[in-house]
Amino acid sequence: MRITVYLHGKQQYFARDVDLTLVRSLLAVAEAGAIGEAADILGLSQPALSRRIKLLEEEFQAELLERSGRGIALTEMGRLVVEEGRTLVERFDRLKEDVQRRARLEAGVVRVGGGATAVSYVLPRAIGKFRRAYPDVRFDVREAGSRDVEEAVRQEALELGLVTMGAGSQHNADLVVRPLLTDHIVLVAGRGHPLADKQRISAAQLEGLSLVGFEAGTAIRDLIDAALRQAGVTMEVVMELRSIAAILKMVETTGSLAFISRLGAPPGRTIEVRNLKVRRRLALVSKKGRPLSPAASTFAEAILDEH
Repeated sequence: MRITVYLHGKQQYFARDVDLTLVRSLLAVAEAGAIGEAADILGLSQPALSRRIKLLEEEFQAELLERSGRGIALTEMGRLVVEEGRTLVERFDRLKEDVQRRARLEAGVVRVGGGATAVSYVLPRAIGKFRRAYPDVRFDVREAGSRDVEEAVRQEALELGLVTMGAGSQHNADLVVRPLLTDHIVLVAGRGHPLADKQRISAAQLEGLSLVGFEAGTAIRDLIDAALRQAGVTMEVVMELRSIAAILKMVETTGSLAFISRLGAPPGRTIEVRNLKVRRRLALVSKKGRPLSPAASTFAEAILDEH
């Protein structure tokens, strides 16, 4: 590996690409106190090691060793190169080990985002399974609407996003989009609601009823609103929330209705609405032309294989 080293000397300033092998060679000589002993440690001949030191001196345009009948000693410049070179070598070795650990999935961070459904019902199971196999990999999870998640992936704040397909106008332009699963949006009613004991109703029966909705402008809200318009139904949105858990709580306390993902619906509490089918495709997105980290790449393949 070659690195850039800046060395201040008397009325001199050097900026050169220096081979770390040459720096390591000088460090070995400094520690051994003799070229012959250092050559044995490095598995080199003495002339080969001397050539390395000579190349390093040529790079810096300065003598690094003083040679005498009693052996060798570091010059002032040599002491500076040894001091700074030891730091550079140690930092490089730490960097190399960290890269190798991440490649072996013994470290690393997966930065992933998604909407309420993805973060609450898709990611937990996938992350739990992944961390049982790779316990040293950490996850940075962000909950946001599909459009915000896509933008975070574009800006490289996130590596992966679970989003509603087609949520952004430039959806396919700069993102790799891989379909993940079909999510069914279902109607739920709080206990005591007039429709709570119904298993099946017509869309017309929803006319004018109160609805706890997702935040306006989110991809899932747009899908629900479009389905209601197509069915010719107008409902009164009494509040807007992001979290499925919060929506379900409000449904219970306000005697309202809500459309949520079947993944988060309480068992036995969904109501089929004739002529009102709301489905969406969730997809895994990443930035086009941007290689994923080893941890993110392995997690992406794992979650795609599972679904």
